[in-house]
Amino acid sequence: MPIIVKRPTRRMSQAEFGDLAYEVMRAVFAIRDELGRFFDEKIYKRELALRFPGVQLEVPIEISHATFTKLYFLDALVNEGAVFEFKTVEALTPRHEAQLLHYLLLGELPHGKLVNLRPETIEQKFVNATLRLKDRVRFEVEQSGWDAQVGGASRFRDVLVALLQDWGTGLDLSLYDDALVHFLGGETEAVRDVEVRMADHGLGQQKMRLAAEGVAFKLTTLQEDLGFFDAHALRLLEHTRLDAILWANIGRKIVAFKVLRGGGGQKNRGQKNQREGRVLSP
Repeated sequence: MPIIVKRPTRRMSQAEFGDLAYEVMRAVFAIRDELGRFFDEKIYKRELALRFPGVQLEVPIEISHATFTKLYFLDALVNEGAVFEFKTVEALTPRHEAQLLHYLLLGELPHGKLVNLRPETIEQKFVNATLRLKDRVRFEVEQSGWDAQVGGASRFRDVLVALLQDWGTGLDLSLYDDALVHFLGGETEAVRDVEVRMADHGLGQQKMRLAAEGVAFKLTTLQEDLGFFDAHALRLLEHTRLDAILWANIGRKIVAFKVLRGGGGQKNRGQKNQREGRVLSP
């Protein structure tokens, strides 16, 4: 199996989760009242596990594909079906919500809750995952703007599509990035320093992920304003010696591949694409 939760799990109804979350939060409020708000999250979690039944901490989830493996850990799994992610930060951000959604999708669990113990008033947010893996592996591959002749392009596309067919769309981009780096040669080959220049002087070097010599790759999950990304990627090409960027935008139903070309600026922006169309993923 490509995704394995290392503890038994079950899917809870929203009503069951709501009742359980109410009881868990009663314990969390009591713990915070006693300890105050300035400890690390691990302290609060350990006390919760001691005083509330059915709490398992740091539950591992293993994700694999061929020779690639990565581990994530659920902060707290309660009664085998409720995920609680604890933070001790100034304020919750969309990034925290996305992290919990990532965990829920991996575990095929529908309900979770973010809890931030640092503010004067405890911050909390419900997160729900409505999609199952069987839904997330159904997507179309769009190749308008793609050119398989660019260095590393075919390998990049084939590996990413295989990963998505195994793990589904909707997960954190860093997971797909890490796997691509692994299959494209590892950190020593696929992550390189690239020189950044203005017209008459250098500005230093920046690490970039490469699919081949002179060809970077970039993943996004944009739902709109793709032209804005396109324009700024072309500026990146103008100020480096990269020849092209392989761009994949991973949407829920469509994964779109495009090649952005450099080589002395935007002279190739309007070049005709060699391959067009959509292919239904199995």
